[in-house]
Amino acid sequence: MTLAAVAADSLVSRLEQAASAVETYVAAARGAVAAKVVKAGKVDRRAFDAEQHAAHGFAWIATYGEALREVASWARALDAAGGFGETEQLLALTVFSEYCAQLVGGLPMTQLEMIRPGDLGIEAEARTLEAATRALVREGAARETRARLAELVRAGKGKATLERTGLEGDLEMIRDQFRRFADDRVMPHAHGWHLRDEFIPMEIVEEMGALGVFGLTIPEEFGGSGMGKAAMCVVSEELSRAWIGVGSLATRSEIAAELILIGGTDEQKNFWLPKIATAEILPTAVFTEPNTGSDLGSLRTRAALDGDQYVVTGTHKGRHDGLRRPVDAAGAEAARR
Repeated sequence: MTLAAVAADSLVSRLEQAASAVETYVAAARGAVAAKVVKAGKVDRRAFDAEQHAAHGFAWIATYGEALREVASWARALDAAGGFGETEQLLALTVFSEYCAQLVGGLPMTQLEMIRPGDLGIEAEARTLEAATRALVREGAARETRARLAELVRAGKGKATLERTGLEGDLEMIRDQFRRFADDRVMPHAHGWHLRDEFIPMEIVEEMGALGVFGLTIPEEFGGSGMGKAAMCVVSEELSRAWIGVGSLATRSEIAAELILIGGTDEQKNFWLPKIATAEILPTAVFTEPNTGSDLGSLRTRAALDGDQYVVTGTHKGRHDGLRRPVDAAGAEAARR
């Protein structure tokens, strides 16, 4: 085994140890929040509402923990395959350094909202985590580490991915396909669409539908491709690289399809899923009212049956005028059933 291989294996082991230490910290955060919001064995709604900051913070802490666990697993798999090279090592080291430092010193959930160990009463656990990850944090934050990674990023300009992803070959083929589509059909026009405040042309939407973008995770029996979340992530990454508006377009369809698959009747699945898969129907999200955010219980948008149509009335924060859209009642009736 070469010195480089020994160093890579040593780093992987250290990443795994750090991920384990973070997992212990996440468990402490979970326990602290549970003590605030759980009553008689279940989450108390009033307590949860009163402790929104703590609950929000725990969600971020748990997400960081899961992300670091996955990075460590990715590093181990690449190392076993002989693919954990300098770029991959520096990326993993930098991610662990920054995330562990934030968990201990303060995690920015928004520009104005931080979650710190003291907010949850887990200062002692934070000190334990800091001691366990101190060397890793210091190495990842070193000027030499960041400078070398910047050089590698610069040298990798134009590549589909900077690092070896470890994804299966089929997913890399999908990445190449949508990278070409994004380069040819989106990137040359996206800035103009933005400057002119235009909608994404239906021609582009239809081409995306023909490529299977909207049915990636829908089972084949309903006209989709039956692929997993990783495929959706790869496609979203490549389309978003060209323009974020196009990259996020398919996520509404993916979310709607999953909700129908989980909770829909057979009739609803047969009616909606094939149409979503082909982009004949484009689902939309309506929780963007002013002063509402993601508090769905406070939405004032309403749908009222008017003859053979549903009329959706409300206000969208992206528009100054009222949003009033007719919806085909036959489709809505199928949805109700």
